[in-house]
Amino acid sequence: MTDVVSNAKDFQSAIMEFEKRLDDEESSVKGKALDDLCPVTHEYGDGCYIRTIFMPKGMLLTSKIHKVLHPYFVMKGKCTVFTENGKEEIEAPFRGMTKPGTKRLIHVLEDCIWSTVHVTKETELDKIEEEIIAKTFDECLPLQDEKEKLLCHGQ
Repeated sequence: MTDVVSNAKDFQSAIMEFEKRLDDEESSVKGKALDDLCPVTHEYGDGCYIRTIFMPKGMLLTSKIHKVLHPYFVMKGKCTVFTENGKEEIEAPFRGMTKPGTKRLIHVLEDCIWSTVHVTKETELDKIEEEIIAKTFDECLPLQDEKEKLLCHGQ
């Protein structure tokens, strides 16, 4: 994918087109729903929400578009991740920071457990997702402030 992508806008278009093709295919793999293949758990702490997903070896999937800066942790496994910044191989244990506007294409090389941590006072999943996930890249355009940090519209 990164061989044909020359800039962030090209990557965004390419990953959305790829995701559309995935959506056009059957929503299950060998008769199993995606939620069964990649279960997600939700935990809540004082002022935080932790989302953990299990991704089995061989899966090729995309993430959501992230609105806010937050940490992520790969607790188990190995995967190749494509973003507008290129290709990166990640192997557990690993920690990183997700910038606003990030959407990933992930090829799972070994069973993975991936967790994200989000600052929020909300405890209802729908409200949390509204805070942290954008429906389109236009909802989350990177802006430069005086400290050269990435900020997201509405945040």
